[in-house]
Amino acid sequence: MHELSVCLSLLREVERIAREHNAARVTRIVVTLGPLSGVEPGLLQNAYPLAVAGSVAEDAEFVIDVSDIVVRCSQCGAESPAKPNRLLCASCGDYRTNLVSGDEMVLQSLELDEIGSATAG
Repeated sequence: MHELSVCLSLLREVERIAREHNAARVTRIVVTLGPLSGVEPGLLQNAYPLAVAGSVAEDAEFVIDVSDIVVRCSQCGAESPAKPNRLLCASCGDYRTNLVSGDEMVLQSLELDEIGSATAG
């Protein structure tokens, strides 16, 4: 399952950012995932607990926002939504389009608890 290796790479970046900000733990991770990214949201969600076990993000909420596919037509210049297997311009119907969004995986945001603000329970 390649989603586990994707989660492990994501965790390395999350841990780097947490260290940079002297965070005791990560409370929330938001990722934007495009339908053409090659990563399945459900499998990524399932791999997440395995990847973060024992890390600063172990108890963090993991949110996946799925982005839309958007293309720009090289003929009429319009930007329009498209379907994964049909990257046509919605304005003129031409097939000569460029992908604007839909193939990305972006670490959108993190919520961190700083070292001094963590409370004992």
